[in-house]
Amino acid sequence: MYQLFITPIFETFFQKALIGGCIAAIVCSVVGCLVILRRMAFLGDALSHAMLSGLAGGYLFMKLLFGAEAHAPAMLVGSLLAAVVTVASIGLVSRVSRVKEDTAIGIMYTGIFAAGVILVSVFRNYIHIDLLHFIMGDVLGVADTDLWVAAIAASIVLSVIVLFFRYFQLTSFDPVMAASIGMPVALIDYLLTTCVSLVVVSAVSMVGVILVIGLLITPAATAYLLSDRLDKMMVLSAIFAVTSVIGGLYISIWIDSAGGGAIMLFCTAQFLAVLLVAPKYGILAGWQRRRSLIPQQLLEDIMGAMMRSPSVPVPLPKLTGLVSSPGAKLHKAVKSMERRGLVLTTNEGITLSEEGKQEAQRLLRAHRLWETYLRHVGMPVQDLHDHAHKLEHVHEQDSMEYLDDLLGHPVIDPHGEEIPSDPRATPGNVCTLSTLRENQRARVITVGRSAHDLSLREGNIVRLGPRTAEGTKWTVHLEDGATVLLDHKSADAVSVRAEKPCDSSENP
Repeated sequence: MYQLFITPIFETFFQKALIGGCIAAIVCSVVGCLVILRRMAFLGDALSHAMLSGLAGGYLFMKLLFGAEAHAPAMLVGSLLAAVVTVASIGLVSRVSRVKEDTAIGIMYTGIFAAGVILVSVFRNYIHIDLLHFIMGDVLGVADTDLWVAAIAASIVLSVIVLFFRYFQLTSFDPVMAASIGMPVALIDYLLTTCVSLVVVSAVSMVGVILVIGLLITPAATAYLLSDRLDKMMVLSAIFAVTSVIGGLYISIWIDSAGGGAIMLFCTAQFLAVLLVAPKYGILAGWQRRRSLIPQQLLEDIMGAMMRSPSVPVPLPKLTGLVSSPGAKLHKAVKSMERRGLVLTTNEGITLSEEGKQEAQRLLRAHRLWETYLRHVGMPVQDLHDHAHKLEHVHEQDSMEYLDDLLGHPVIDPHGEEIPSDPRATPGNVCTLSTLRENQRARVITVGRSAHDLSLREGNIVRLGPRTAEGTKWTVHLEDGATVLLDHKSADAVSVRAEKPCDSSENP
């Protein structure tokens, strides 16, 4: 076992593969964190394929003009030019047409890659590029030139990321805020794209297209499952990338397989293992959260049952009979409600806290509004409760406001029970006059166009009287003793600040 780990280290090809692979892995994984946060993974794939045209162009340029073959600087410059052309073409197509950026990436990179393939095949007597080596790479056959190119490119890219880290961080998480404080967001985007291009160009000739894409995305995605901070994510990503290279190279030696494939297999296995056991975002953690989660519907059923119960506090055994849920789950739900401050528990039983009463009132209001709506559309009275019980869990404020206005702000449900008032109509809040209830005072804030012809004026103190005409007319008593009748549209057009209800015998 000892020899399996020690013997390969003394082999020169293994040392070069280890050094070159780790250099490529570190810089790819660090840049990859920004790539996946900005959802640019497809762009990395595009650049790595499109650079074939640059390689072929640089090779052909040096061969025809100077008679030199496989001139690394010329091929590097050609690859960078191909990357720049690819990015510029993608930006142009997405700006001047209705085609989205991801579609433009797919179109342009396949076209430029195809141009490279054609160039290599037409000038095959001058260009000696192994397409299989370009795609799959040969990390176990790294040359000294490849190591120098990768090291220089990695130094440049990592220096740029360190120097401009705050800029990259802010533009990745909140580009709108970055632009609002004067950051050159477009310039930073181009700088990042240049870094990605340089990383891809320097590493593809050494490890191939497939491994570059994998090292750019997979270690960063693995670190993303473990960290919510960009700096920590970059460190973890680099560690996962290096361990992938080391583990993959040993596997390739032991089973005599391609180095790039073994590295990516190890890297993917790491990702799957972390995906399974990550403490916050892993599969097991998610399963545990779902298992211990108390359904919101059960909490609301408990509050509704407590509101309807004649005895206060409600003994837990009695609550079990009111809510159709297993005892253990019900007990856990009550504990959860107690932690959230919705209920108070004593030896005698359970009572709703003030916050719990407000939530229960909101739920009761939703239930009775849904009953009114269902009756409005023709449902038999005996079926209203069961159907409204299912719908009452749809009680978002916007939905309830819309339903309330659609029904003309009803006060009584089909069973003759009072519908709790609109939460907007509580004292001190600004609301429409239509949401107020009988005997409630308010000060007029604004009078809309549809109510201009009436006696209401801004600043008036008014008191609501009983509804008339089957609830379609609002009776409004003014300070001078006058009474105004408003229809639904006019009552909606008057904005007021609600005050406390008063005794019906009082003047406004």
